[in-house]
Amino acid sequence: MQGLKKIATRESYGRALVELGKKHGNLIVLDADLAEATKTNIFRKEFPARHIDCGIAEANMMGIAAGLSLTGKVPFASIFAMFAAGRAYEQVRNTIGYPHLNVKIAATHAGISVGEDGASHQCLEDLALMRMIPGMTVMCPADDVEARAMVEAAYTYEGPVYMRLGRLAVPPVNEVESYRFTWGRGIKLREGKEVAVFATGLMVAPVLAAAEKITTELGLGVSVANIHTIKPLDDDLILDMVKDAKLIVTAEEHSILGGLGGAVAELLSERLPKRMLRIGIRDVFGESGPAVELLQRYGLDAAGVHNQICSALKNNEKSC
Repeated sequence: MQGLKKIATRESYGRALVELGKKHGNLIVLDADLAEATKTNIFRKEFPARHIDCGIAEANMMGIAAGLSLTGKVPFASIFAMFAAGRAYEQVRNTIGYPHLNVKIAATHAGISVGEDGASHQCLEDLALMRMIPGMTVMCPADDVEARAMVEAAYTYEGPVYMRLGRLAVPPVNEVESYRFTWGRGIKLREGKEVAVFATGLMVAPVLAAAEKITTELGLGVSVANIHTIKPLDDDLILDMVKDAKLIVTAEEHSILGGLGGAVAELLSERLPKRMLRIGIRDVFGESGPAVELLQRYGLDAAGVHNQICSALKNNEKSC
C-alpha cells in the first residue's frame, strides 16, 4: 500500500467518535485538558454538549466516566497513556474495573513514539498494567482502518475497554474494503512455517517488511499475525501458527515485560513451549528525541526487527 497517506491512530479515534456520535446520542466524550492532542476536539466541534473537559484531573475524569456509565451513557475517557494507565490506575482498577462498568478508555501518545516529550510521557507499561485488571479488554490498532473499526467495536461491547493509540502517523496495513474487526481474534497477514511473528500496533508494518526481506534472503517461511487484541488473546490462532515453527517472535512498542510478549509467553509455556524472541523495549525508560529516530535506536523499525530475528536465527544455524 505504498503511496497511501500515513495517519496517527489518535486522529482516527477523533474522527471515529464523530461518526459514532451521529448514530448514538448516549455517547459522551471526556478529556482532561488535552482535547487538541487526543483529537477529541473533532468531536467537541460537532457535539459540544456531549464533550466534557475535566481539566487536569485525570483520576477525577475516570470517576466521572464511571458515574456516567451507570446512567446509561457510554463514556469514552480520553487522555495520554501515561496518565490513563499511570496516574489514574487506582481509579481505573477500583472504580471501573472492579464493578465492570461500561467505560471506554482511549489512551493516546503511548509508547516510545511520543518522541520529544521524553521518558516521563513515554508509557511503556500500560498494556501490562491494563492486562492485570480482571475483565478489562486491551486493544492496540495497527493503522487508521483498524483504529476506526476498533472504536466502533468498543462502543458496542458491554464492559471496560482500554485502547492504546499513538501520536506518530503510521502507514496503512489493512484494506478498507476487506477489513473486518473481530473481537479477540488476530489477523494472519502472511503465511510461513519456519518463523511465526506476532505484532501489535505500529509494529505490524515494520514486521511485514522485515519478514519479506528474511524470506528473500534465506528462503524461510515467515508467518505474520496482527494481534490487535492483547486481552482476550487469540489462543487458537497463536497455537496454530507456532506448531511447526522453529522460532516464535513478538513485536510491540512496549516493554517486553507484561505486554504482548508476556501474554504469548504465558500461553506457550502452558500449552506448547517454544523458543521465543521478544522484540520491544528491554526494561529501560525511554528518552527524548524524534519519534522515527527513537524507533530506530531501540530496534523497532524494519531494519531493527530484521536484525534481531536474524540474530536469533543465527543461533539456530541460520543467518541473514
